[in-house]
Amino acid sequence: MAKDTLSRSLHDVGLAAWFGGTLANAVALNPASAEADTANGSGRVANTGWNKWTPVNAAAIGAHLVGSVGELVGNRSRLAVQSGAGSTALAKTGLTAAALAVTGYSRLLGRKVAEQESVPVLAGTEPAASTPEKVSKAQRQLSALQWVVPVLTGALIVVSSLAGEQQRASEVKKGFLARLTG
Repeated sequence: MAKDTLSRSLHDVGLAAWFGGTLANAVALNPASAEADTANGSGRVANTGWNKWTPVNAAAIGAHLVGSVGELVGNRSRLAVQSGAGSTALAKTGLTAAALAVTGYSRLLGRKVAEQESVPVLAGTEPAASTPEKVSKAQRQLSALQWVVPVLTGALIVVSSLAGEQQRASEVKKGFLARLTG
């Protein structure tokens, strides 16, 4: 099995940034925006923070995807013969697809919120009484979704750890033998 440090690094660093950035924004940016002096200021702070994070997040996701493809290509023969490795790869793919879908939908909702630069809000995902209905609805959805992406990417980190454990020589041998013996 050849080393593939570049693919692993892109996979791991991209995933770490995707997970950590969305978690930090949910834990800190969205609630902290409530500290602005006005409801319009709260909206402006949240929108500015998320708009600055978006290109970094896109780069992180891109790095993760490139690294994931590199890992799949580098491990294709092991995935074909080691019992359990293919299932783990499918689980990682499913979690990645789900995290991408939620991230994409969250970005669409975030654009609705950011269309009005200084929209009055109580916090990043908490509408004020004067928040326009379209923005208020998007914020209510984002209030829940801001936690879904870190949960999915956190689960992806756990499954990736399992995949790493499956690459130990003893596990490869055990998985290969299990495949042979049925």
